[in-house]
Amino acid sequence: MIEFKCLLDVLLITIIEFGEIMMIGIFDSGMGGLTVLKDAHELLPNEDFIYFGDSKNAPYGVKTKNEVIKLSDNICQMFIEKYNVKAIVIACNTATSAAVNILRKKYDIPIIGMEPAIKPAIVDNGGGKIIVMATEMTLKERKFNNLIKKFRDNNIIKVPCSELVDVIEDGNFEKKNLNRIIEECLNDIENIESIVLGCTHFIFIKNLLNKKFKNKIKIFDGNIGTIKNLKRILIKNETITNTNDIGTVLIENSGEIEILNKSKEIFKNYVKE
Repeated sequence: MIEFKCLLDVLLITIIEFGEIMMIGIFDSGMGGLTVLKDAHELLPNEDFIYFGDSKNAPYGVKTKNEVIKLSDNICQMFIEKYNVKAIVIACNTATSAAVNILRKKYDIPIIGMEPAIKPAIVDNGGGKIIVMATEMTLKERKFNNLIKKFRDNNIIKVPCSELVDVIEDGNFEKKNLNRIIEECLNDIENIESIVLGCTHFIFIKNLLNKKFKNKIKIFDGNIGTIKNLKRILIKNETITNTNDIGTVLIENSGEIEILNKSKEIFKNYVKE
């Protein structure tokens, strides 16, 4: 049973006394990272997590690189000062592309970023097109393009889908609206064999993508690989929690209380699936 202690705003002073508890911080520009939180809690059920969704400043994908770096740095500082975190997961491809290297140089705790699951998509590819759905910033950043160059595969097609992020962030999962945007993003592309979800928000629409393509394409995301990397680092650093107790999940959000409550509801429902 997951314990929720949802806090209303990053500026509130928590009444929880953490003592020696060392938590793992996970953040995203909004609700997309809840999918990463779910996978993290399943793979590391004894760990305590603090999740921060920066819905007030979402989406990150249309901001400048410097803006994303500053926002990400502020969240990392908050995690360390307020929650004594032992590791941070950037559950946002855009923030990873823009800020992960700078944050790793600044802080002396492990900072794990997201990476689009391009390698498994290429390994599994039979010659069709590999679509990478992501924000404009992720697709433009050097980190992502160096990854593309590394594999030298001409079948990779970059598809910016920022409007999808906005709709999902609003909690608007109405199929008609989402299907329209998916059609606009993908309709003119032929011979699609697989789709790489380069934004954690897009994991919420996996079922719609499978339905559109009648379950005939493969869909890849970087969630499990990211959390497995987190687990390896915790074991290596001897900071993994050795207890049989189920860990606590805390959720914060920079937006209004309605967004916080929506995040809590979405996460609870997503865990049940």
